Amino acid sequence: MPDFPDPVDSPQRDEYMHGHHESVLRSHAWRTVENSAAYLIPELAAGLAVLDVGSGPGTITIDLARRVAPGFVTGVDASADIVLQASALAHDEGIHNVSFHVGDVYSLDFDDNTFDIVHAHQVLQHLANPVAALKEIKRVLKPGGLLAARDVDYGGVVWYPELPGLASWMKVYREVAFWNGGTPDAGRALKAWAHLAGFTGVVSSASMWCFASDAEREWWGESWAARATESSFAAHAIESGSATLADLREMSAAWLGWAGNPDGWMGMPHGEILARLAL
Repeated sequence: MPDFPDPVDSPQRDEYMHGHHESVLRSHAWRTVENSAAYLIPELAAGLAVLDVGSGPGTITIDLARRVAPGFVTGVDASADIVLQASALAHDEGIHNVSFHVGDVYSLDFDDNTFDIVHAHQVLQHLANPVAALKEIKRVLKPGGLLAARDVDYGGVVWYPELPGLASWMKVYREVAFWNGGTPDAGRALKAWAHLAGFTGVVSSASMWCFASDAEREWWGESWAARATESSFAAHAIESGSATLADLREMSAAWLGWAGNPDGWMGMPHGEILARLAL
């Protein structure tokens, strides 16, 4: 079992490790409710008020809006540039029951008891104090409201073939995640964090992203090949002393080698939780 940072009183950086390089946004644009929040689908219904924290480019947020119309979905992200991009995507797709705003998950700009559902996908793993964020989410949920959270667990990520460059990437990824104040194995901790935040009746599940087809490997491998040397991850890896530029170039080459191997396969497990407040 890994040593997690203290979720209640962490002094760490609390900085998003990936940044918003094109390679990062390209990987986020693939996300939908179906492939990233299927566990939530049975809870979605017309007319609900939904908050999507850490909404990023907005693809999941917009998909949620389609599914709860005429209900309204609000997306919140820390990056003003990404909020503008998500707003433009909603406009282009003709989705009018959604809006995007700059916001802080530790201090949400909404009244108590505002939302029927608060959704957080791949958010808590990046926070130095996920419990504080969950307490703030709890505040804005209506009585009977639902928290839905999903995060990857990098301790369970597996791939084939077992390329040394990908093993190096995983080691550096974990070091950079901890250095930034995050928890790369967050998937397994979601239930515990929710309990610490005061949620009861937490229901846990798990699901996996699998990249195996030629198209999936090309998309995911080429995305990470660029991220390894060009995104904020690369800058943080060098700044933290976890890797040199030469190391990162070797990782990038390994990603391209994996993507081009017809036998290549990768599985990324995710923890998921649903927690409903009492009426």
